[in-house]
Formats: sequence, structure tokens, C-alpha cells
Amino acid sequence: MHPDHVTVAVRDLEEARKFFKLLDFEEQKALVISGPMFSEYMGIPDLEADHVTLVLKGYSPRFEIQLLHYRNPEARAEPYPEDLCRTGYNHLCFAVDDLEDRLAHLQAAGFSARSEVMEFNDRKLVFLFGPERITIELAQWMKPT
Repeated sequence: MHPDHVTVAVRDLEEARKFFKLLDFEEQKALVISGPMFSEYMGIPDLEADHVTLVLKGYSPRFEIQLLHYRNPEARAEPYPEDLCRTGYNHLCFAVDDLEDRLAHLQAAGFSARSEVMEFNDRKLVFLFGPERITIELAQWMKPT
């Protein structure tokens, strides 16, 4: 077993595409999902949404970020997406070779760190604000794993 994908529902589809492109994801497919089959599967009446599949370049096994941009019904915004002291989704972490370089690249593109870089459990770590203010973490291993 291995991770297959994570889905992020977003209001600003272009900003989300830009963010994940900076993390080496490539867009593979973009389509609109709708109709009874999708409404029933998702449990959302009259569902219509943009569904964008982003694939992490060079990663084996394959890993995707799937973006959902709801056209109908209007998506409810999470009131406190940056609050890590709650149940449910907390954060997604990506291992990187050079944390400082990747962080500088993201910040130059207008994305913000939500923490200082820290060292913990043989890693350098930093939290970032991702699309919809979800938390994304970058980790650089300081010792071989």
C-alpha cells in the first residue's frame, strides 16, 4: 500500500495550480465532474466542479494532488484552516533536498511561511500557507534515512 492522492477543495483554482507547480507538480488532466454518479459518490446534490489532477514529477510510486473547484453548490469556506489545534486535516509534508532553496523559491512567488525553520527529529522543517490557507510542511532530512 502507498499514498495515491490528496484532494484539496479551492476557491482560487489558478493560485492552487501555481502553488503546487512550485512543488514540482505537473498538470495531467483538467475536466468538469457533474451528474448523478458524482453527486451520489460525493454526497453532494447537483454537484458540478472543476477537477484538476496534478502529478508529482519523478516520484515513484505515483502521487497526485487533486484540486476541486466547486461550481455548484458554492463551497463553504473552512473558518479556521490555519488552526492546527483541531481535529481533521492537519498538514501535508513534502521531503525536499534543499529546504532553504525551496522556501526562497516559494516566497519569491508570493507564498508565505507560517513558521521559522526549525530542526527536529533529524530534519529541518518549515510550515507554509498553501491554497485556502491549508498547512503544507517541507522537510529536509539532515542524516541519510
